[in-house]
Amino acid sequence: MTQTRFVTLLFKAIMALVLDLLPMAPGAVATDWPQFRGPRRDGNWNETGILESFPREGLKIRWRQPVGGGWSSPVVVQGRVFVFDVELTKPTARERVHCFDEKTGKVLWVFSYKENYSEWTYVPERGAGPTATPIVEQERIYVVGASGHTHCLDVKTGTVIWEKNISREYEVAEMSCRPSPLIEGSLLIVSTGAMPGASVLALDKQTGKEVWKALDDRVSNSSPIVITVAGRRQLIVWSNNAVTSLDPADGHTYWRELMVTSGNDSTATPVFQGNRLLVSGLMMELSGDPPAASFRWPENRVPTKRLLSNTSSPVLHGQYIFSARSSGELVCLEADTGRQVWSTNSVTTPKNGASIHITPQGDGFFLFTDEGNLIRAQLSAAGYREMSRGHLIDPTWPFAGAKFVYAPPAFANRHVFARSEAEVVSASLERPRNLTTNGH
Repeated sequence: MTQTRFVTLLFKAIMALVLDLLPMAPGAVATDWPQFRGPRRDGNWNETGILESFPREGLKIRWRQPVGGGWSSPVVVQGRVFVFDVELTKPTARERVHCFDEKTGKVLWVFSYKENYSEWTYVPERGAGPTATPIVEQERIYVVGASGHTHCLDVKTGTVIWEKNISREYEVAEMSCRPSPLIEGSLLIVSTGAMPGASVLALDKQTGKEVWKALDDRVSNSSPIVITVAGRRQLIVWSNNAVTSLDPADGHTYWRELMVTSGNDSTATPVFQGNRLLVSGLMMELSGDPPAASFRWPENRVPTKRLLSNTSSPVLHGQYIFSARSSGELVCLEADTGRQVWSTNSVTTPKNGASIHITPQGDGFFLFTDEGNLIRAQLSAAGYREMSRGHLIDPTWPFAGAKFVYAPPAFANRHVFARSEAEVVSASLERPRNLTTNGH
């Protein structure tokens, strides 16, 4: 009996290790979505067995659950879905982490803490609430609140492992901690705009202890990324003051290009491919030894010339770029020159504040709009070809006489997960095994 039990436990341990590795394997049958913009933080979804067109009766909704305000994306790991929000009930605000069962939507646990929200945050049009998407690694989830209150929680129970209230140690502007944290080795890297000299902070992910700090920049809405150029890791940060490359190990500045951008416009996550770094509508070329950057286009770098969208990130796909513009147009640009190849207004209704989140998957793309629609499409230099469209979630955030949904969705295990300021929804995108054609 003892030997049999040992073999069983060993088998379970091996299978657990294999399943832990699967989410990061390119082309794996199913993958988790553990952080902002997916496993590699690049917005790509590499699963197989995905619908090419939606059923005629519409998207197959798996479950819905109520949530509160906030613009952070869902994350999906180890059979759990996590959503970070705020419960605003005057005079008290509580930031919350919800943990749902991935298959059923059952609430597994909720962790909440009281936070100081000013009077203006209770006005719906102001859009108050946490914006930074949590990140999960192994058995821990890390969350950064709207004003810098950072927690590390146990994913299974919601128990606090450590916490650090950055605003008690530094000067942090209210509701300014919008970029999503990332993990680099032993470090949890957060962008909060903390002053003095701590706009970017690296914390020991095991303890929350500060390891290094860098920059005196005003924080933007853009989430940082870590890239490798000529074998050297670089942390790319787009603040309201500059685009900066830091050594993620110690915060040392490799290169820095000053450019002032409004906090309303510095939203896109930088995109890296080959030696190209695309920051919204600004293309840079990177070299690695020593680390350096040069501008490719546009020649005139005033904000109106180097910004594509103030609500979503572009996709750099081979020799072409696909992106929303702030008005709601979907455009295709040449990656070499920035020249516009085509544009279309057929994705979402043109308006101020329009949003299109683009996710490459397989041979096509998923587009999620500010109207809560999910679109299956083909994008190429030849144009935009819509294959399917379905309504996923109702927009709830009021702005300029319309309503919007802004949080980018998560794609995991052949499902899509989207959230508004009222609910989180899961819908199946799995292609039935016997399906050859379906939908319209």
